Amino acid sequence: MAESTVPKGAQNPVTSKVAFRGKKLEHGDGEVVIIGGMVLDIHAKPSVRANSGTTVPGKVYYVRGGVARNVAECMSKLGAKPFMISALGFDMAGNLLLNQWKSAGLSAEGILKDKDIETPVVCNVFDINGEVAAGVASVEALEKYLTPDWILRFKSTLLSAPVLMVDANLSHPSLEAACKMATDVECPVWFEPVSVTKSRRISFIVEYVTFASPNEDELIAMANALSGSDEFQPLKESQKKNISVASLFQLLKPAIWVLLEKGIEVVLVTVGSNGVFLCNKGGPRHFEKPTEKITRSGFGGQLYKAVMQKCPPSRYSGFSELNKSSHLFAVHFPSLAASVVRLTGAGDCLVGGTLTSVCAGLDIMQSVSVGIAVAKAAVEAEANVPNTFNLSSIADDAKSVYSDAKVLFHQSML
Repeated sequence: MAESTVPKGAQNPVTSKVAFRGKKLEHGDGEVVIIGGMVLDIHAKPSVRANSGTTVPGKVYYVRGGVARNVAECMSKLGAKPFMISALGFDMAGNLLLNQWKSAGLSAEGILKDKDIETPVVCNVFDINGEVAAGVASVEALEKYLTPDWILRFKSTLLSAPVLMVDANLSHPSLEAACKMATDVECPVWFEPVSVTKSRRISFIVEYVTFASPNEDELIAMANALSGSDEFQPLKESQKKNISVASLFQLLKPAIWVLLEKGIEVVLVTVGSNGVFLCNKGGPRHFEKPTEKITRSGFGGQLYKAVMQKCPPSRYSGFSELNKSSHLFAVHFPSLAASVVRLTGAGDCLVGGTLTSVCAGLDIMQSVSVGIAVAKAAVEAEANVPNTFNLSSIADDAKSVYSDAKVLFHQSML
């Protein structure tokens, strides 16, 4: 018997207070809706270089994960109250994930629970540098149980939502149902590719997608899926070695253009330690006010004020707006130096920080700067999402990123 679980005694999401390192924040208004995976990650981290065929000493951690869940948790730590639509079992992994969700005061109304669901679990083995060396994912339950029927129950929640984020763990029918639902209520869609294989699911829903946030390998896979060919090849490690940011962009530019040509308005490509490429058609004006529904009360107001003071939106006003149909505009945002503990949550926290900022009314360039600042905090934490964020530090780091951002390309693709 399936059921949705609402935490007993949970705070009213319209008036609940959220702790943000010493502050109490009143939060209301519409919230981002996030649909996708809640996953238990098992992280095996060796203390010496691993060898095939034998065990090595190290540590094994149980970490709450899943792209959609990580993004949602990051947003909640930044003071937002995202509405999560997902599926969990009654097993140990499901109970661990749901209990944490309840303790954060987040609504579990959209989380399907069923005794037949095997809660998604991913086991990652890391190398001594903190990079994933190998992994096994058991996430079939998301496609089986996160159905269009379950998703469509929450259409009314989208009426006030500034953005819908979907991760590519969903099946084709569920992705399409979610995106059509958002389009019906004029809610922009953010597509998170999850993996190279699942990123290809963009081909089913590209007409509905406003934002996409692939890494370089996911970008190549998405471009191939959308062009119906294998024209684009993943970059080899030898190509990336000692390459300049400008040269890396030139290699990725044709694939980026495919996504933009298919109708995605904003493409945010994460390129590891090289930072982020933010791309659109036309010019900087098309990065302004990415959503009509903003949350500027409580933390949203504090974030908006802090970042507006440090990252003035007029910085790129000198660039002309060119023909949107044929001109590519691309800005490079650098990464920040960090004391790396683990890299697995960085991309999800970048998206979480960016979405929180967009919903506070910041433009997409300011928001990406905040996202990179949040990602820095994530790589310095043991968990996928840090326990707390410091608003002042995030604003200062965002200023550093924003100040060092550079326009890479602003010309016709004809």
